[in-house]
Amino acid sequence: MGSTAGVDDTLTVALVVPLQGPGGIFGPSCELSAQLAAEEINAAGGVLGREVRLAAIDGGGPPQRVAAEVEALVALGAVDAVVGWHISAVRKALAPRIAHLVPYVYTAQYEGGERTPGVFLTGETDERQLLPAMRLLAEATGARRWCTVGNDYVWPRETARAARRHATACGGRILGEAFVPLGTEDFGPVLRRIEHCDADAVLMLLVGADAVRFNRDFAAHGLHHRCLRLSTHMDENMLLATGADATAGLWAASGYFETLATAESLDFNRRFAHRFGVEAPVVGSLGESCFEGLRLLGALAERAGSLDVRAMRAVSDTVGYEGPRGALRLRGNHIDQRVYLARADAFDFDVLAQL
Repeated sequence: MGSTAGVDDTLTVALVVPLQGPGGIFGPSCELSAQLAAEEINAAGGVLGREVRLAAIDGGGPPQRVAAEVEALVALGAVDAVVGWHISAVRKALAPRIAHLVPYVYTAQYEGGERTPGVFLTGETDERQLLPAMRLLAEATGARRWCTVGNDYVWPRETARAARRHATACGGRILGEAFVPLGTEDFGPVLRRIEHCDADAVLMLLVGADAVRFNRDFAAHGLHHRCLRLSTHMDENMLLATGADATAGLWAASGYFETLATAESLDFNRRFAHRFGVEAPVVGSLGESCFEGLRLLGALAERAGSLDVRAMRAVSDTVGYEGPRGALRLRGNHIDQRVYLARADAFDFDVLAQL
């Protein structure tokens, strides 16, 4: 079943990205990356001969409110597809409402396990990202005594469970866990818990500006001298906001970094800078994921010959495309991609290994 929004030869995509809250720090990067994807797709003839138009929806609000807004647009036939980065709590609320009606491309790194028909995912998952990162850090640095700090919702909670298994597999253990509300400003109690335990590594599962505040407080307490930090959600916007003095010992795992020295990444960076200028927000992995989402939507539609969700599902295992992360293919409803481990170097990431 599909939308009728595009009867005027325009394909309208609801771009659901955070414009407020902790994730708002990389919302502009998401919007610009999606805009570049739409412009390049349109320059090449559009999707199924239709011009792509983006309708920005603030995905940073309460999950049920965001889901209700998008559902209403789908019910009205105002959008043909949904693409974007937003937290898993929003995805959980939104997917049952719209995924059987219009294609829904979710671009965030997340906890894994999403199987709702009509949802297609470009983001990294814990199994491909977190386990190999923890193993490599254990081998390279000896870090085996972990403390987990995360926001209190589905992604950090599920990832923390996976981290317990991963730590054991790496010859280590999780000594403690702390979960805080989105928008937390006082990390004092959490930092005191880290100080009092024997951890030599912290797994950060904090979103956007929350991770920035935690990083600053972490360094102010001098904990960067005794504990490394690993994040599976850390982009260059957050690194810049953190500041060079608070990034020592900070590691990140991701499918994309702005400093990734591949031909595809370098070419994307060149096109992004040419289109938006040197003063535009840095693109980062979280924003860049929205470029991937539009590219996947286009590839699915062209392969299926329609925007019909059932037709897309039928051909999904044969769909691939080339983008900033290289040549990618769907496996089931997930993109199969390379993942890298990088260490923060002041305001940049130094990509050290492929996981």
